Amino acid sequence: MRRHCLTFQFVIILAAALGGSRPAESAAPNSPIVVQINLNGIIQPISAEYVERGIAYANRIHAQAILLALSTPGGLGTSMRGIIKAIVSSEVPVITYVAPSGSRAASAGFFVLLSGDIAVMAPGTNTGAAHPVLLSGADVGKTEAAKIENDAAAYIRSIAQQRGRNAKLAEEGVRQSKSYTDQEALQGHLIDAIAQSPQDIFRQFNGKSIKRFNGSTTTLDLANAHIDVYAMSSREHFLSQLADPNIAFVLGVIGAILLYFEFTHPGMVLPGIAGAILVVLALLGFQLLPINYVGVILIVLALALFALEAHVSSHGLLAAGGIAAMLFGSLILIKTPWPGAHIRLTTSLSVTLPLAIIVVLLVGAALKATRQKAITGAEGMLNAIGIARTDLAPEGKILVHGELWDARAVGRILAGDPVKVCAVEGLKLVVEPAKEAKS
Repeated sequence: MRRHCLTFQFVIILAAALGGSRPAESAAPNSPIVVQINLNGIIQPISAEYVERGIAYANRIHAQAILLALSTPGGLGTSMRGIIKAIVSSEVPVITYVAPSGSRAASAGFFVLLSGDIAVMAPGTNTGAAHPVLLSGADVGKTEAAKIENDAAAYIRSIAQQRGRNAKLAEEGVRQSKSYTDQEALQGHLIDAIAQSPQDIFRQFNGKSIKRFNGSTTTLDLANAHIDVYAMSSREHFLSQLADPNIAFVLGVIGAILLYFEFTHPGMVLPGIAGAILVVLALLGFQLLPINYVGVILIVLALALFALEAHVSSHGLLAAGGIAAMLFGSLILIKTPWPGAHIRLTTSLSVTLPLAIIVVLLVGAALKATRQKAITGAEGMLNAIGIARTDLAPEGKILVHGELWDARAVGRILAGDPVKVCAVEGLKLVVEPAKEAKS
């Protein structure tokens, strides 16, 4: 009987693991659980998926509250709306918290902050600057721009009013791109508190009744709350890293080098497979970001200039032009107004300089190999100098490259005379007297 119980327990644990369930970490008996979700970096489809999944998990385990920690410059409006939809429909109260000190919840992060049941900021943080911009940063007509702005303003007003917050200041954060410090946000009734830590939040709001988005009220029990940090899945973490343009750029360049190596050394297979995978991963990352095609053209031009440097002696001018084109191309490759969403100069330099050296060396070695005279096969025998081992009148034996060959002479050649190969007929060489034999 005990054996059957153990087997049953094992099956339950295995099923939970395969099903993706995530039991909460051990906590004191009857202590309330607060699920912490960390929304860092640009708000995009992968981070939105992570937040929505974390909120669903908190509802599934009937947590006392959700702590959504924010540190973001903003992001995609569609992803932001997906997160807000999950927040306002959550049965578990959501505490939005801009932290740690020095962080911000700008642009789309401002909307997410105000959508929480409780909005809190850590000291030394800021929020706002939520005027809508296109992903590409492109200019649009006045009518279209007004429509986008009015839609965003109406959305932030509806959120603020439903949460009982200052709708006027919230709208100014959208229309006038106003930013607010933690103190300004608290005094303007945009947030509910300033807190040094999650435990400070729990202390301030323990036992307080809050109004939910649907109009109902609930009382928070946060005494001795246990924080269950909800982590990204391996897939989400991997894809979110690809959304970093610096990582995508490095992967793309390494992939291009490996593909070039495969093309110049066909049959090695491994560089080609690895290069293709890295290029695909880079493209996957770049599809989440707006690409400036002028930057793409400059990068392609840089590769062409590096190749020409190995082919034409320009005393380094072509290589210098390639380095400049690669640097400018990489720096303008991502076209977006979001801070932190561009390729850094240090990344560009650390990739461009080694790439220039590698490409010039590889192309130079390949061109040198194509210019070398063949030393094997029929081509390798032409114009080779040998010694007649027997009289050739007209046929006999000669020694070429340390090997004896049947040969046919053009004219009569005596044994010991130097000969020059002028043709190859199957396994027989056609020779003539070498210049050294003439007096």
